[in-house]
Amino acid sequence: MKPDLLKSIVEGLIFSHSEPLSAQFIAGVIGEASPKEIQGVLDDLEQEYLLRSRGFVLSKVAGGYQFRSLPAIAPWILEMRRMKPARLSRAGLETLAIVAYNQPITRNQIEQIRGVETAGTIKNLVDRDLIEVVGRKDIPGRPLLYGTSKRFLEVFGLEDLASLPPLPEIEALPNEEAESPSAVEEESAPDES
Repeated sequence: MKPDLLKSIVEGLIFSHSEPLSAQFIAGVIGEASPKEIQGVLDDLEQEYLLRSRGFVLSKVAGGYQFRSLPAIAPWILEMRRMKPARLSRAGLETLAIVAYNQPITRNQIEQIRGVETAGTIKNLVDRDLIEVVGRKDIPGRPLLYGTSKRFLEVFGLEDLASLPPLPEIEALPNEEAESPSAVEEESAPDES
C-alpha cells in the first residue's frame, strides 16, 4: 500500500470515529499494515498537525489517537453550540480525585477520606461516565469497587493512569504542642473541692 494512501486511510478512520483508536485496532481494520507501521503513520500525523498550528491536533489519549480541538478555541466552540460546559462540583472533583488516585476503592473508603456521605456524588460521576464499577471487594457484604473509566482519560486528556500528575507530598505540619490525653482528662474531671 502506498504511504500516502495509508496515511489518508488512518487519518480518515480517526476522523470518522468519536472514540480514540489504537494502532493495533487500526491495523486490524486495514489488514495490510502492521501495528508498527500504523504507529509510524500516527507519529507522523501527530507531528504534522502540531506544526500546522491549526484549530485541532491529533492527540494520544486513553490508549489511542483522537482529533481534538485546541483549548484556546473552546470559547468559540461553546458559543457556536450555545451551551455552557458541564462543570463538576467541588465534591465531584474531590471524589473523582480520590477514585483516580486510590482505585479500586469502595464507597465507604471514599467517605472515610472525604468525611462525608458520597452516594449522590458517586452516582453523578457514574452517570457522567467518569467512574465505573470495576468489581466487588472480597469482604463481607461484597461492596462495589469503583475506578476511573476510559471516558475519564478522554476528558482529562490522559494517555493512561500513569499520566496522572503526582500527588504533592504532604509537608510536615509545624510542631505544635498537643494536649496530652491526661491533660484532657484532668480538665474534664469534676472538681472535687
